[in-house]
Amino acid sequence: MLLCLDIGNTHIVGGVFDGEELKLRFRYATHQIGTADQFGIFLRDLLRENGIGHEEITAIAKASVVPGANFTIRHAFLQYFSKAEYFILQAGVKTGINIKYKNPNEVGADLIAGAIGAASAFPGKNLVVVDLGTATTLVAVKNGTDFMGGVILPGLRVAMESLRLNTARLMEVDIEEPATYLGQSTRECIQSGLYYGHFGAMKEVIAGYKAEVFNNEPVTVVATGGFAQLYRTRGIFDMILPDLVLQGLRIAFENSRPETKQKSA
Repeated sequence: MLLCLDIGNTHIVGGVFDGEELKLRFRYATHQIGTADQFGIFLRDLLRENGIGHEEITAIAKASVVPGANFTIRHAFLQYFSKAEYFILQAGVKTGINIKYKNPNEVGADLIAGAIGAASAFPGKNLVVVDLGTATTLVAVKNGTDFMGGVILPGLRVAMESLRLNTARLMEVDIEEPATYLGQSTRECIQSGLYYGHFGAMKEVIAGYKAEVFNNEPVTVVATGGFAQLYRTRGIFDMILPDLVLQGLRIAFENSRPETKQKSA
């Protein structure tokens, strides 16, 4: 079995694949990683509680945007999954996605994994991949192969925290779809501003991509991330795929294996 970990600034999203089947999905707060022993024991306990022996994990694939966590996590793998093959998704790994960034090494591993997952789900299509997490990212992928670039916005929770920390009287609110555009209390005004401000920004960027990058050709908009479901009825996304990054990690790992390369040669 393959253990995939998408290590983000707020959460680690993990999954265990048996072939192409996602057998287990979990989420863990990144700031609670602790020591290598603590994280390794957490993973073993989690697997055991879900009927999976740690010895059944034959490979681990990781995508991380948190450099400070990488040393601890790597040592947890070496100590508690020592027999498992270890794969890191990063710029320079052969994935079938051509990175058109000015500096390809700057591209986050999570963005690459999302692009791989979307391109696999919609082969050959023009794509906009939207990930609503700690940051909200919108990536343009041309013909399912060319990673053209993207946009990074403060995520919904980050935007809310910025208001709370940098103003005297604005408070933390629940992040949810408001009943109306017009807020009639401070709390409602913040909720409406967060939700509809983000919605408007995404619409504008997607429209700009369609004209600027894709010359108004058909485009499929694929969303993922913890806040994607907030906009599921708004008609902005063609599909929401919650496990997009995990699937992209799985595919990247499979494509990196020597036997896979020989078959495709």
